[in-house]
Amino acid sequence: MTVIRQYNEKDREQIIDLWKTCNLTRPWNDPNKDFDRKNGVGEDLFIILEYENKIIGTVMGGYDGHRGIMNYLAVSPDFRGKGFGKMLVEEVENKLKQLGCPKVNLLVRSDNVEVSNFYESIDYKKQDDVYVFGKRLIADD
Repeated sequence: MTVIRQYNEKDREQIIDLWKTCNLTRPWNDPNKDFDRKNGVGEDLFIILEYENKIIGTVMGGYDGHRGIMNYLAVSPDFRGKGFGKMLVEEVENKLKQLGCPKVNLLVRSDNVEVSNFYESIDYKKQDDVYVFGKRLIADD
């Protein structure tokens, strides 16, 4: 049986293991610090998918009053192609709609063709006229 629910602190270790398995972690970005930063800020948009009491999927949503965002969409490789990624995205989209969010954005690494194809299959469009700029304000050393 699958269960979609909100994240809670006891999930942290299992989620980080999943993110590592899905190649979502980077040496310059400590996932524990991402958890700490998310605590108290839109926690109801941090969604977990369980199958038989094991975490098999996550998505971390956010909303700033203007645009929604999705980060850390992950589905365990053993469970891909079964609609679980779409289920997680739809859950966050529904929560964002309830908040009055008109549009959601997300970032995909340019070499991640599989994930780009997934998003296109669920009606997300690549924004060719947009550049993404970033600036680290606090180092995760």
